Amino acid sequence: MSDKFVSIVGAGCGEKDLITLRGLNRIRSCEVLIYDDLIDEALLNELPESAERIYMGKRLNKHSAKQEEINACIVSKALEGKRVVRLKGGDPFVFGRGGEECQALIDSGIDFELVPGLSSSIAIPELSGIPVTHRGLSRGFHVVTAHTADTEDGLPEYIDKMACLDVTLVFLMGLSRLDKICKRLITSGMRETMPAAVVSGGNSPNPATVRGNLLTISEKVKEAQVKAPAVIIVGETAALDFSSREIKPLNGAVVALTGTESVTSKLQGILSGMGASVFTAQSASLVELPFEFDLASLSDNKPKTLVFTSANGVNVFFKRLKEQKFDLRRLNSCGFAVIGKATAAALEGYGIYADICPEVYTSEALAEKLISTVSPDNEIFLFRSAEGSEPLYNKLSAFAKTVDVPTYTVKAEADIPEALRERLNTADYLLFSSSGGVKSFFNEFEGIPEGIRCACIGEVTAKTLAGKYDKPFITAEAATAQSLAEAIKNDFKLK
Repeated sequence: MSDKFVSIVGAGCGEKDLITLRGLNRIRSCEVLIYDDLIDEALLNELPESAERIYMGKRLNKHSAKQEEINACIVSKALEGKRVVRLKGGDPFVFGRGGEECQALIDSGIDFELVPGLSSSIAIPELSGIPVTHRGLSRGFHVVTAHTADTEDGLPEYIDKMACLDVTLVFLMGLSRLDKICKRLITSGMRETMPAAVVSGGNSPNPATVRGNLLTISEKVKEAQVKAPAVIIVGETAALDFSSREIKPLNGAVVALTGTESVTSKLQGILSGMGASVFTAQSASLVELPFEFDLASLSDNKPKTLVFTSANGVNVFFKRLKEQKFDLRRLNSCGFAVIGKATAAALEGYGIYADICPEVYTSEALAEKLISTVSPDNEIFLFRSAEGSEPLYNKLSAFAKTVDVPTYTVKAEADIPEALRERLNTADYLLFSSSGGVKSFFNEFEGIPEGIRCACIGEVTAKTLAGKYDKPFITAEAATAQSLAEAIKNDFKLK
């Protein structure tokens, strides 16, 4: 492979797990990611920590980068000798202007590869239960752009001929011209009662499925206030409904997440399994802090208890041990305490089983359990986030000598793309998984949109939210992803 190389990757048309394995592997190994709108933000969590991310959104009627600017950015980064991934929604070659980007790379003497993606022309109708072909109804389909610059009405000049074809017609980028599409097809000979549907799905900020026929679909779409991007399907198959018949407890719910990938990925899996549509409104990344703690002090044979309040703290701690070639046998005088099952599981991954874990997964319960279990002459070491709970340290330090060792901090995403801000307005729930996540959200967003129900993973997070938000919200019984998801499910039942 040349030292100047670009992977042009199709991200598919929906949630993170609809990308191909090859595309995901390219993201995980890249040094620069140049990405568009309508990309599942969860994919950004797959990037290496050191990777540069460049947002180059390109949307109709929105302030966006010109294609020439995007081409120049791709070429420039590749000429720096970096492994570049150009991540595009859907498939790069289905009205994605991937060919123009390939040509720019060829002109600059830069090698590249293409990784196909699941095109919205097929997948968005399918996810709503509409097949583009069906035996006895449609033996083929045509994918058409309804955004043509060189015709009088913006529609392809051959649309009149298409009205006579016995196939399914799929129009992309055509919501603003829906009236014109229907009228042209009718005047060209297609019957007024021909089934038609408009679907806004995938990573659209406004998911919707509207069905009708050529005569009624435009008015129905206006009544439903469907917004772009949307796919228009015209043909007999548009009347079919093969959408999932499985009834899940969160079917129809839209849930926005905040936090690090370790938390959001768990919530994504649990909530999606319950039927919710899930996206990350504000992602955050873990930033390891300089380890100024002397590990040798843990091996002086005096009784000690090492306390971890998250899996992140566990992982960073043992990473530091490995870096300093610290033999685990030197921890023989140390006991281990964790705040909950997830943290305990992370500790078990290193072959150590926690001595102390409270029945209720809160900082307060952890402090009480420690105080009732260990001796006051037992030194306590807290390996945790720099934003860790002050009450935990205060209670423990009043009981025994306690050393607070900040091992990491969390940096939330700034400069949220406009498409993601719009999508937040469609959410039913907004989930917070940490106190710092609450603060970061209110630093970046003006506030919480009307109609959204907030939910917190624990009492500490809830206390922070209560200081910034005066409306009722949900607090999970335990500080776990499963408990938070169950709280959402129980609340949704009441709606």
